[in-house]
Amino acid sequence: MNRRNFITAAATATLGAAPLAGQTAESRGRVAGANDRVRIGLIGCGGMGSGDLRYSLRVPNTQCVALCDVDDTQSAKVLKEVAEPAGQKPELVTRDFRRILDRKDVDAVIAAVPDNWHALCTVMACQAGKDVYVEKPMALTVWEGRQMVEASRKYNRIVQLGNQRRSGTPYPLMAEYIASGKLGKIRFVRSWAYLDWIGEIPPLPDSDPPPTVDYDMWLGPAPKRPFNKNRFHFTFRWYWDYANGMVTDWGAHLLDVCRWIMGAGAPLSAVATGGKLGYPNDSMETPDTLQVSWEFPEFILMWEHAIGIGRGAEACEHGIEVHGNNGVLVMNSDSWRVYSETENLSGKRKYSGEQIPPQPLDSPSLHQKHHENFIKSLRERSGPVSDLENGHLSMIAMHLANISHRVGRRVRWDAANETIPGDAEAAKYLTREYRAPWKLVV
Repeated sequence: MNRRNFITAAATATLGAAPLAGQTAESRGRVAGANDRVRIGLIGCGGMGSGDLRYSLRVPNTQCVALCDVDDTQSAKVLKEVAEPAGQKPELVTRDFRRILDRKDVDAVIAAVPDNWHALCTVMACQAGKDVYVEKPMALTVWEGRQMVEASRKYNRIVQLGNQRRSGTPYPLMAEYIASGKLGKIRFVRSWAYLDWIGEIPPLPDSDPPPTVDYDMWLGPAPKRPFNKNRFHFTFRWYWDYANGMVTDWGAHLLDVCRWIMGAGAPLSAVATGGKLGYPNDSMETPDTLQVSWEFPEFILMWEHAIGIGRGAEACEHGIEVHGNNGVLVMNSDSWRVYSETENLSGKRKYSGEQIPPQPLDSPSLHQKHHENFIKSLRERSGPVSDLENGHLSMIAMHLANISHRVGRRVRWDAANETIPGDAEAAKYLTREYRAPWKLVV
């Protein structure tokens, strides 16, 4: 897809896509019309799950009929702080998400579970005839991501990925500006996340799981290990069994935007360097410091992350830069702008290209807009703004970054076959083994 065609596609998505191909009359009839009630089951009652449910229940004529979490304290908290204040009393509160999938009165599920559960929950929900809002990052491996895409198509389900920037109105404007050519020839794109509010995780001894937790269910398809508090709830993000660290946790937002506004597909190659440089002796497995370079046909995409320090490029915690011959487009947490570039002719430096002062991002409303789009999509049986195919393409780059880091060399990507040719050691990270009895079968 070239950039001009991308802008047309982005505009279509913003205005509302056409009905999904392959939808049957029966599947379209599950939820049809703005006045029909949408019945939701929440799977995962942690911080993101509670927020997702809160945003969904603000959409008119939605109802929470079931809650699921392997930790009873979390489901009790959501019941008290989200469902009951919204006038909701779920009929089912369970530790086993399959009980929600068995219910005929559930139209859609929110899957806000650790990353190693995303593919299983999504595929099984599609097979059960449920539409899905699944949190980012999309999947733990490339293979899982492809299975999620295929399941949504095979079972004609609406699946929205929770990278809410796809619902932001300024991002298509940035894409349009880039496609206009005003920045000139674009050489490289840079993104970063420097998070000083995430720090060292001192090692802790293994222990018994809390009595309120079904720990075996929490592990699910992950390898059997003794319970350790460091690997549980929020900090699961830094352990390979359950997640892929910062490059997917924040890259799912920022790197997805980079690929989106550039109208790019999958990269040709990736090379990553870094490791446990900030806190070499703490409990975290994934790198606390990482630099990545991806080769695309027309430009280079670069990524940096650092845990425990907060002053990144442009003196910002996180952001994006798009560097062209005539100017630089810069996006941070609350705005985007364009600086003109310089050239030095005959010893005299001058600025070329136009400048655009800071333009606001609609960051505070993104979550709400994203859930409104999901509900609208499942009522109209139309494609959501953050579909799984786009999410999968973005995740491929992030997975390749981690694979390069783990094998210690550049990895090249065969997009047609979704594999790493000529490198069996690297290719083994494209999938993973599932602990019995869990299986992912589309």
